[in-house]
Amino acid sequence: MINRIRTMSEPGTQSLESPPPGGGVSDARLVEAVRKGDHDAFGELVKRYEGRLMSVLLRFVRDRELARDLSQETFLRVYERLEQFDPSRRFGPWLFRIGVNLGLDYMRRRKRRLWPLLFSESRSETPPDPASADPRTQLDLEQEVRFVLEQIPEHYRTVLVLRDLENFSSSEIAAILNRKEATIRWRLAEARTRFEQIWRRRQAERSPEDRIAVPGDSEEETDHVDE
Repeated sequence: MINRIRTMSEPGTQSLESPPPGGGVSDARLVEAVRKGDHDAFGELVKRYEGRLMSVLLRFVRDRELARDLSQETFLRVYERLEQFDPSRRFGPWLFRIGVNLGLDYMRRRKRRLWPLLFSESRSETPPDPASADPRTQLDLEQEVRFVLEQIPEHYRTVLVLRDLENFSSSEIAAILNRKEATIRWRLAEARTRFEQIWRRRQAERSPEDRIAVPGDSEEETDHVDE
């Protein structure tokens, strides 16, 4: 089942628990410098996280400009609340908690279901390789994943998207959503189970020639909750 979702995940995503690229200054030191009035240090934090934050927000809203606005609002709130940040905790998950909450709040305010737009067309700007598999197959797969995700309750779906699409670890998601890691693992397992049940039911309703094949997937596949 995970293969079906991760065909849409971003390749090479770095964990928030990884050290700064190139052995740079740690988040904690940058936060300390910002608190002392170093605006350039905050610019470094923005540079470090803005790409990943945009990627996450684009899972919630289709419009790139709207995602950019939410990203800017996130960094503004982070800056305004920096004095409230507990330096004994990790900065990245705290930042993403603010960003994810903004994304969820936006969807609730609009009072409409935007999750079918998780995979915005703007995220796939590279033309298909003629030597690769038929791009229509990939499009069918993405549409089916969108539909199945739409059937899963939000509190499960959010965990599934952050883990299997955005590649956050369970501990990172726990920090982002302010829940115990055991709760996140349970929700992830439940979300994957629900996704699998809906997927299999829908495929069983299709004629054999219309069923959607997933590279690396098989009937014998067994899913495990990732560390």
